[in-house]
Amino acid sequence: MYLEKFKLDGKVAVITGAAQGIGFATADALSEAGALVVITDMDAAAADAACDSLLKRGRQATSIKLDVTNPREVESVHSQILKAHGKVDILVNNAGIAISFKPAETMEDATWLKVLDVNLNGVFWCCRTFGKSMLENGTGAIINVGSMSADIVNYPQEQANYNASKAGVHHLTRSLAAEWAKRGVRVNAVAPTYIETALTREVAQDPEIRKHWIEGTPMERMGQPSEIASVILFLASDAASLMTGSIVSADGGYTCW
Repeated sequence: MYLEKFKLDGKVAVITGAAQGIGFATADALSEAGALVVITDMDAAAADAACDSLLKRGRQATSIKLDVTNPREVESVHSQILKAHGKVDILVNNAGIAISFKPAETMEDATWLKVLDVNLNGVFWCCRTFGKSMLENGTGAIINVGSMSADIVNYPQEQANYNASKAGVHHLTRSLAAEWAKRGVRVNAVAPTYIETALTREVAQDPEIRKHWIEGTPMERMGQPSEIASVILFLASDAASLMTGSIVSADGGYTCW
């Protein structure tokens, strides 16, 4: 009874920024659970390569280029996906960027705007567009990738732009959840800690950064993309059918201290 709730057979899942990192791990997880995953990314070649790697393992997957900061492109891609697959059951808003070590008093306008445009505006454009068809169908699950940075101020890196954008994602998640709960669409978010990728692994070797990133985490380690993908799988599945407006922390205990 319970394991059945985690299966996504017959579902169509769209994942933004899915060519690598958390996004690709999520595509891997959802496709393993039976969903047809649509890998979207600004880098079309990388999206195609990610898709091919899943197809070679017998998964259901396709790919398409998407710039989440362009609302017209979001609408166009949404239409193409509906034409090809007939519906979207799951949307994972993973696309995001960080431009850190930028003190607020010297931060350029373009740096502030770029991070907010990708991390917050992009999430809203996708929620608005894909949410419409979900509401018409009376069912759907949206999972936004937020951050523990929505609740704490990271140190030693200055990143007011990133922190503000992720706080916005969390409250947008709650707002949409409240609006759409009675109409069958669930909206939740996951709030990760520092996740180990090729880039962050190198940065974390700096003794000062490691002191605050790793030693400041009760588990004394960074997270893995697969650990966030597992949370997203749960939130996308019927196992989380009573959950909407939830922000699920996956931070190794970082926000406990």
